Amino acid sequence: MTQARDIMDADSVKRAINRMAQEIIEYNGGAEHLVIVGLYKNGVFLARRLADAIARTEHCPVPVGSMDITLYRDDIGLRADGPHLPDIQGTQISFDITDKIVILVDDVLNTGRSIRAALDQLMDLGRPRKIQLVGLVDRGGRELPIRPDFLGREISAAENEIVRVRLTEHDKLDQVVIVPKKESTRTTAHRH
Repeated sequence: MTQARDIMDADSVKRAINRMAQEIIEYNGGAEHLVIVGLYKNGVFLARRLADAIARTEHCPVPVGSMDITLYRDDIGLRADGPHLPDIQGTQISFDITDKIVILVDDVLNTGRSIRAALDQLMDLGRPRKIQLVGLVDRGGRELPIRPDFLGREISAAENEIVRVRLTEHDKLDQVVIVPKKESTRTTAHRH
């Protein structure tokens, strides 16, 4: 069995966030119409960090919301581990997204199904001017035609590996590693 592989350390995570924040500002000509929405849970932490980095440069706050896509997923009730009640965290977006540039943030991009669910939910909340996708890590493996607009790092991971993003807000350190998928978690691994 393969060992864990380090992909990003704390410094490279910080540099990626700062670089993506600058790219977002440059691409959108500032932060005036930006709002940031992070997918629960690591996407929320990354969204807050991006908003802070943008605010430091642009000297204006950027609204940040969190999104739980559980009820919008297309695999509810289809999982191999059987039917269960999903753990719902709730969506907290206290601002209008209509005519805004929504920066949608997730930690690991994979199949595209989580992003499809997030897009469906955003459309139920309003009509944004644009939606742009940010991913800290893109491991490939798309099943849907979705690609990031801003990306921290593109990596290669095998089907039998999991990309773990650890952030200080939850895990007490910033790190991205690839770990072997254990047989017991094969059917329950979350696919993005």
